[in-house]
Amino acid sequence: FERCSALQFQIIASTGSSGHQCYYWHSVILNRLVVCVLPMQFIKSMYNRTWMERYGQPASTETVTLLWSSTVSIFAIGGLLGTLCVSSMVKALGRKGTLLLNNCFAVIAAVLLSLGETAGSFEMLLVGRLIMGVDSGIALCALPMYLGEISPRNIRGSIGQFNSILICLGVFTGQVLGLPQLLGQESKWPFLFAFLAVPALIQLCVLPFFPESPRYLLMERRDEAAAEKAFQRFLGKKDVSKELEEVYAEGHAQSNLQVVSVPQLIRNPAVRWQLITVIITMACYQLCGLNAIWYYTNGILAEAGFAGNIIPYITLSTGAVETLAAIVSGLVIERIGRRPLLIFGFSTMAVCFGFLTVFLNLQDRVSWFPYLSYVCILAVIACFCSGPGGIPFVLTGELFEQSYRPAAFMIAGLVNWLSNFAVGLLFPFIQAALQTYAFLVFAGVCILGAAYLYTVLPETKNKTFVEISRSFAKINKVPVQSPGDARELELQGELSLR
Repeated sequence: FERCSALQFQIIASTGSSGHQCYYWHSVILNRLVVCVLPMQFIKSMYNRTWMERYGQPASTETVTLLWSSTVSIFAIGGLLGTLCVSSMVKALGRKGTLLLNNCFAVIAAVLLSLGETAGSFEMLLVGRLIMGVDSGIALCALPMYLGEISPRNIRGSIGQFNSILICLGVFTGQVLGLPQLLGQESKWPFLFAFLAVPALIQLCVLPFFPESPRYLLMERRDEAAAEKAFQRFLGKKDVSKELEEVYAEGHAQSNLQVVSVPQLIRNPAVRWQLITVIITMACYQLCGLNAIWYYTNGILAEAGFAGNIIPYITLSTGAVETLAAIVSGLVIERIGRRPLLIFGFSTMAVCFGFLTVFLNLQDRVSWFPYLSYVCILAVIACFCSGPGGIPFVLTGELFEQSYRPAAFMIAGLVNWLSNFAVGLLFPFIQAALQTYAFLVFAGVCILGAAYLYTVLPETKNKTFVEISRSFAKINKVPVQSPGDARELELQGELSLR
């Protein structure tokens, strides 16, 4: 089985408390995708049967390979297309409306993917994968944006990390469902694709009862009454004047309350280093080598002497480690901060890649080194999920104020998908040239990313969006507004928004 992306794991959860003190009701939309166990050989067999039925002769090896590689790579193309649509969608439909519409793409994709074999159409699988990619591209931008805007600043990072946790849980769920005893059989693999529709349908039923982002309502729709009501529902208290004043101050601090375009964002010197930071962080997120890890996992397990029929069960440990590390990161992010977790994650990944290279090159000489290689793989996965796996999406929402945020997420998404495509395109050549030393390339990327973040990135935990922007003022070489004028900014911002 090959890990390829398909499972969209979307869960809607809300937690809260009530009482005489100020308690919060946190409504968290948890939606995500990428990486399920995809039965490669079954789908290739289906392609060959379909070709035989249509043309009366079996497809050549090159044709089947081309169809399969197209099925895999078209997902990234869909993700890129979805990212390009995000800015317009969140402006016209809002964050909640965009997420609602996006679930329709997931349902359509699930129908096409699950019925492709019955219809004898490999085109349905290709189109389904494309649409699933569009869904993923939109969700990876719109969901972190929504979570960041509805969350109180003291737990904004923890709520944002739920996105990463559910990605990891989606991976693990895909691994379990793809086991031979469940849906990893030739007669049942279409049901694996049909499962994509289940979380999307749940969200379509429940999400309409959640409020829209109050920041979007106040700053873009200028609807103070709806924004106040949304804050009250999310925070579970009647007096939300403090939260409204914070948004008013943010509105006044921006020179332009209208949503800016991508070219306008790129040309604005006041957000130049925020943009550079997001681009580098998102590029390192994809180029740090985690995807390459999956290429070696089964081979390392085979080298360690494990029987082929039990390897799928052992690889469940990778999904379990991913999920556990993401949960731990979500629990500690508000105590430790974003910056230390990112730097620690990339740095320790580089160290683990170094050890993995040593063990891979010596595993033919020492019988128990393959076991250490697998331990290094688990360590790389844990280090990635402890910070680099989720915080880049949190940072993209935190480093930009309201009018810049849609364009910033669009650029971050483009970097994400282009980097993903680059890894898929270049890794086979890197691996062919360097063999097991290929991981040293990824170690270098991790070191450079950690060094940049250590030098440039300020800590953003428990700060308002205005305070975060001010922390970049010096490096951006723009004037810093005096904190003593905060109340005046709030009053002026309130008048300007009204």
